[in-house]
Amino acid sequence: MCTDCPAQLAGDLDGTFPLFLAHHQDLVYGIALRSTKRPSDAEDLAQEAFMRAYRALAGYDPARIRELHPRGWLAAIVGNLSRDHAKRRAPATTELDMVADRPDTSSPGPERVAEQRETARLWRERLDALPLRYRRAVGLRHVSGLSYPELAEALERPLGTVKSDVHRGVRLLRESIDEEAR
Repeated sequence: MCTDCPAQLAGDLDGTFPLFLAHHQDLVYGIALRSTKRPSDAEDLAQEAFMRAYRALAGYDPARIRELHPRGWLAAIVGNLSRDHAKRRAPATTELDMVADRPDTSSPGPERVAEQRETARLWRERLDALPLRYRRAVGLRHVSGLSYPELAEALERPLGTVKSDVHRGVRLLRESIDEEAR
């Protein structure tokens, strides 16, 4: 995590922004990919998120930038862009390049790759089956790794509310696993 980024951005936005981008690009892309299900759309959303972040930072005074919590702030930007994108777009379908990924020779065997993909698919389906409120909270907390304060900022909800949403979402996931086992 980049704890020095806000102070560095406050001092030299243009010189520090590439470092800021490098530290947070995986988080931003991951959130975008989970919401769009399409790598090309996720790349576009991530790029737009960073452009919006830069424009916003350019308009902030240095004191406000120093107080910034970048992970939650960026997650909020991507979340808002994702919602806007979903309103304008048809439902996502799986792209062929995602289905046809070929492991290199150092990868585990085909059986293991197939098992990993199946497990990932099952978890995606379980997560996608949650109500949006819980899906976003669980995804940002347990997939993207946001802390609860970052999560509260990203979702623009009180800390206690996001803790409750994560807890309820995890409980619903456990219940779905228990039902599958029966």
